Amino acid sequence: MAMSKLRKTGWLTHEYFFWHDTGNYASSFKPGEFMQPGKHAESPETKRRFKSLIDVSTFKHDLIHLEPRKATEEELARVHSTSHIHNMQKLSENDGGLMGDNESVFGPFGFDIASLGAGGAIVAADAVYKKEVDVAYALLRPPGHHAVKDHGMGFCMFNNIAVAIEHLRRTTNLTKFAVIDWDVHHGNGTQDIYYSDPNVLTISLHQEDLYPRFIGTIQETGEGAGKGFNINVPIPAGSGDGAYKYAFENIVKPAVSKFKPEFIFIASGFDASYHDPLSRMALHSPTYSWMAQEVLKLADEFAQGRVVATHEGGYSEVYVPFCGLVVLEAFAGKSSGIKDSIVEDSQAMTRRDQTLLPHQKEMIDECKLTHKL
Repeated sequence: MAMSKLRKTGWLTHEYFFWHDTGNYASSFKPGEFMQPGKHAESPETKRRFKSLIDVSTFKHDLIHLEPRKATEEELARVHSTSHIHNMQKLSENDGGLMGDNESVFGPFGFDIASLGAGGAIVAADAVYKKEVDVAYALLRPPGHHAVKDHGMGFCMFNNIAVAIEHLRRTTNLTKFAVIDWDVHHGNGTQDIYYSDPNVLTISLHQEDLYPRFIGTIQETGEGAGKGFNINVPIPAGSGDGAYKYAFENIVKPAVSKFKPEFIFIASGFDASYHDPLSRMALHSPTYSWMAQEVLKLADEFAQGRVVATHEGGYSEVYVPFCGLVVLEAFAGKSSGIKDSIVEDSQAMTRRDQTLLPHQKEMIDECKLTHKL
């Protein structure tokens, strides 16, 4: 696929993100009498392997390194309750604990690492706004899009994108923001924080009724002044390239064009891939490349090119790096020279899944009708 125009691309990560300790859970299940301990699903490996792929390539010289800093308590408190912040801090100073549910584990120093992640989102957003870079990708841990105002959940402690948005609101003249979330799980935290806000358009493309259960429906469109500015696209399990492109063409692009944001954030999860153990979707790297390029086109038209992606989920240690790489390539507007060695065989196994099927189209058309797009 032809690349878009060349862009100065910021690349933000830090060794501490890989030190975020999620314990010895069995995937996302708590060990017990009949549940043998193992490795937590949100382990460092997928993200470390993404970074490692960049490190061993010459492509790293095409990226501009950005150094994260910790978000201050004041910056976190613009989004989260002080009780949540202080509880995380207290647990972190001891042996760690749970972020707000029974599967989101963190260890000692975890509060500091999560603060560095939220601060990293701020740094990336600042760098784009100040034109130090054109676009930026922040490879963070822990992720953020499930964290609500009063607690963490879904492996997330603080909502990294929301912290960055609130920072920009207070330090710049920007007023309108869009969040495009292609993580396979519903971006419930971002929805929760901005549900009544008409100046933040939140769009979540996710597997229908996966996580969190029983929310993320088409009917959740916002409330009060925010009515109509929350868009959920619950895509049926088993969907691939055809469904996601149809959703982008019929929901994402017209919604963003209508809203006209000044800054676009991407909640960039790669757990809708065919190889992911926590979902039942069928995407491959070319679709992520295409979606990234379509977001860049929208940003060029409405947001002076401003885009920041923050890394969210993705649990295939082998395949996440290739999906992340193509998004970075799309951002930079050039090829890394690295070939996705898995995609051809994988696409051959899922050929039928890449076609838009009637029940998928019906779901997306219902969303389009609901939002009058």
